[in-house]
Amino acid sequence: MERRPLIIIGAGPAGTACALFLQRQEPQLAADALVLEKAQHPRPKVCAGGLIPHTLQCLRELDVPLAVPNVPVRTARVDIPGRSVAHHDGELCRVVRRDAFDASLVTTCRQRRIEVRENEKVVELRREAGGVRIDTDRASYHARVVIGADGSGSVVRRRLVAGGGDCIGKAVMADIPVAAVDWSGFRESRYDFSFVAVPDGLRGYVWAFPCLIGDAPHVNVGVYSVAAQGTGPLLQRLLHAQLDAMGAPPVQVQSFPIRWYARGSRICAPDVLLAGDAAGVDPLMGEGISFAFEYGRRAAVAVVRAYASGDFAFTDYQRDVAHSWMGRKLRRLGTAVRLFYGPAWRVSFAIAACSRRAQALGVRWYNGVDGLDQRSVWDVLTARLRGGLPSSPITP
Repeated sequence: MERRPLIIIGAGPAGTACALFLQRQEPQLAADALVLEKAQHPRPKVCAGGLIPHTLQCLRELDVPLAVPNVPVRTARVDIPGRSVAHHDGELCRVVRRDAFDASLVTTCRQRRIEVRENEKVVELRREAGGVRIDTDRASYHARVVIGADGSGSVVRRRLVAGGGDCIGKAVMADIPVAAVDWSGFRESRYDFSFVAVPDGLRGYVWAFPCLIGDAPHVNVGVYSVAAQGTGPLLQRLLHAQLDAMGAPPVQVQSFPIRWYARGSRICAPDVLLAGDAAGVDPLMGEGISFAFEYGRRAAVAVVRAYASGDFAFTDYQRDVAHSWMGRKLRRLGTAVRLFYGPAWRVSFAIAACSRRAQALGVRWYNGVDGLDQRSVWDVLTARLRGGLPSSPITP
């Protein structure tokens, strides 16, 4: 049996970010760690692939260039019941294909002498003296610490962390060549969000993102719901209605679960941490890449602290995430779910439609522009009233 001080299960953004942040803090511990990935990179990943400004800042902090094909987005079109607005900004996000992006992070790990083993699926985990036993389809390991960065269906969560709850949303999506549809978003560096189906029972939105597949411009079209149970027919109907409106030819549709973070979500246990989708992402929009990097950062800090103190209970990680700006943002997004996707949706959308400045500020806060999402609500509002925060134009 192979023994390691740390094994990270999952080589997506959360797992690789954790390894890279750890390498900056404790190079030797990172060199002794192991990342296990069940697939072979580049592997298919169903995801819209939007990198908001905070994600790009994390890449700069880790000295990881964005070296994969990407599409910049400078305009957001938002349709709400009874109204449509467009928000223009310098750069709202960059859209990547996750197979290429995730593979680039794995390549960076290996360049920095962090070991990643692919095509090795974890089949069982159980506690034993001084850590966790991990059995894969190829070998057995003992890890003093395990980080579960293995997605919404995390086997680490199911086996080792109690209290998983039912915080599961769902998304369906399809990719269509821009040349085959009537959609101007790619040309205009724009992505679209539509909440007009909320009155029909959708607790979510319809999206359209510009992207590149190979060198060919495509549009990624999808529907997200914060609730997975019983929503499949509605999501399929809304997706096909959107595709029909674009004049799209028949395409392959893919679906995937999204675990979201809720107040009190369990994200650790003795010897075990969860990160990324395994811990929970944004419930309002289902965005997870920016949070994956933050989970990775905080998990790395928790591991270093545990080795320094000898305390591997990791209650400090649970507390750190909950009390951090990231935890506050996730909870505020949970409140927004109740406001915009619940019985009060009519009033909430009406209030949101009243102020263009508030709309601009909301978009910038969500995207982490200028670190707005890391500041208190009072700080942001008072600074805006004093003219201390830049605004961006909103057009009807």
